[in-house]
Amino acid sequence: MVFKRRDKRPFLRAVLDFIWPRGGWTRAFYYVRHRVRRLPGSPERIGRGIWAGVFSTFTPFYGLHFVLAALFARMVQGNLLAALLATFFGNPLTYLPIGVISLKTGHFLLGTEFEEGDESSLVQKFANAGSDLVSNFWAAFSDEDMDWHGLSIFWHEIFYPYLIGGILPGIVAATVAYYLTAPFIRAYQKRRAKQIRAKFEALKLKAQMASQQVNDAQEPKE
Repeated sequence: MVFKRRDKRPFLRAVLDFIWPRGGWTRAFYYVRHRVRRLPGSPERIGRGIWAGVFSTFTPFYGLHFVLAALFARMVQGNLLAALLATFFGNPLTYLPIGVISLKTGHFLLGTEFEEGDESSLVQKFANAGSDLVSNFWAAFSDEDMDWHGLSIFWHEIFYPYLIGGILPGIVAATVAYYLTAPFIRAYQKRRAKQIRAKFEALKLKAQMASQQVNDAQEPKE
């Protein structure tokens, strides 16, 4: 497995590394860039994988971005590993602006508004939706009535606008990532191929010189 670790991290350590990786986000960025540019395949195929991964981060299906990136990569015939690596575009530093842009765009396109207030804030709506899920789950095994009010508000004011609003900025960000990545990968592959050819020619020349030295040593002296 490409992403499997030899040493299992404790759950708390994994959570902390997700919020702030060891070495910081700068080191994480350079690591992802290093892995992307060394992927096999054409620059266009890798670029389409990057497109799929970045686009998936603009969907409200948190926890499923890997799955969506793989599906999108298959749809656009992109590199699967590039798509998975590109999901790191969505991280604790970018989720907030991505969410705000997607929500505002969604409400604008739908002609709706996000109602704010002391008792109807974004955090409160998430909490109410989660409370409804838990209470309705237990209500299925008891005589209590199910209440979908919190989930209904969450769907109409957050999830659905986010889903619709993330499409346009997701396409824009993913397309920009594609056009930035493909030329970069192409230049890197050409430079690497040139270096490999140079090393091969150096080894070939060295072998020829060694062979010539052997032949000279084997020639009878007059």
